[in-house]
Amino acid sequence: MRFPTFLAHGALAGFLACAFVAPASAALPIQKWQQASGAQVWLIESPSLPMVDVEIDFDAGDRRDPADKAGLAGVTADMTSKGIAARNGEPALDENQLGEAWADLGASFGGGASLDRMSYALRSLTYPDLLDKAVKLAARELGEPSFPDAIWQRERQRMVASIREANTRPGTVAARAFGAAVYGGHPYGYDTTEQSLGRITVQDMRNFYAAILPCRAKVSIVGAVTRQQADQIAATLLSRLPAGRCEPLPPVGEVPALSAAAERSIPFASAQAHVLIGQPGYKRSDPDYFPLLLGNYILGGGGFVSRLSEEVRQKRGLSYSVYSYFAPGLHAGAFTLGLQTRPDQAAQAVQVSRDVLRRFVAEGPTEAELKAAKDFMIGGFALRIDSNRKLVENLANIAWYELPLDYLDTWTKQIEKVTAAEIKSAFARKVQPDRMVTVVVGGDVASARQ
Repeated sequence: MRFPTFLAHGALAGFLACAFVAPASAALPIQKWQQASGAQVWLIESPSLPMVDVEIDFDAGDRRDPADKAGLAGVTADMTSKGIAARNGEPALDENQLGEAWADLGASFGGGASLDRMSYALRSLTYPDLLDKAVKLAARELGEPSFPDAIWQRERQRMVASIREANTRPGTVAARAFGAAVYGGHPYGYDTTEQSLGRITVQDMRNFYAAILPCRAKVSIVGAVTRQQADQIAATLLSRLPAGRCEPLPPVGEVPALSAAAERSIPFASAQAHVLIGQPGYKRSDPDYFPLLLGNYILGGGGFVSRLSEEVRQKRGLSYSVYSYFAPGLHAGAFTLGLQTRPDQAAQAVQVSRDVLRRFVAEGPTEAELKAAKDFMIGGFALRIDSNRKLVENLANIAWYELPLDYLDTWTKQIEKVTAAEIKSAFARKVQPDRMVTVVVGGDVASARQ
């Protein structure tokens, strides 16, 4: 489990937050090029509204954290918003002045870290007098963070208090135990704690941030800008970062497969038992991505119409909600099956969930289930790209995972051609029901041992 950190400054007018782009059925031509600095840029021109969204991604996510300083990537990204250093005759800005500057522009810029990447997002109107100022301010924040120590001491205390509060909740305890057991020492399973935060200094942040170079940037842009304007935006945003040589970053090992089933039953005084069952899943680059995506919708990702919901919730009333999902990344993210139930029903709920999973892996979906899933996913595709913000998130994923430039245009075709046999085969390759981690917080599963 990771301790989440994310920041945002300012806001555009409310109507822009859900601004619609071109119809989803239309082609979405993606342009891609590389700048002289080595930065790669992806662009979708969307001229319907005078706004632009930019995401900049670097290979500096949680997977790059030192084992004893878990959380370093997240706090480093967060601290870039806490002040700008004085450089080249321009005055320093503290966090309040920086926040006021973004509010005056009606724009926003923020950073955060996920498992794989450190990401920065800019949103601005494209009126020339506003956009130029917003891009230059974002360039200063990205390239010249001051990392003030006094602010870090305050932020660390705030985060420690938040961790302590989270530790009083059974869901936090379950997620922490599950992550440690599934990932087996891989950075995906590192847990940000009071102790790891206590070891992090501002010098650690500066050292970590030294990996943020233009040549390592993947820049995704969606909005009312031309290719020439987009190229200038990207160049300006990265202009204050050091133009160092791009040596290859050290490789990160893969998530080890589980060799046997494991169970953890953790006592906790709570009204509901929290159950998590799972194992390492697959990488985003895996060719089984679409069969697994569609198959998981049928198994447990489809809400009340899923197999798990029918067996656990509707037929037996063991849980209000039961779900499953894959979390593929640069490494094998976890396959997770989760639910909450009364502590005295935990053993039964675990057993029923395991049985449903085993049956699905052994038999695959029915043709009726497959058709319903395809209809839902294809019919709902427009909602995945119905705003600039959603579109830039999809574009950033295309950039990060090096997906084909026609990925969005062919997405529904990829879903449509998946067969029940392909889903069965994909699940058989990726999911081992008899080698899973089971974590139950607040209930007893002794009677459900495999």
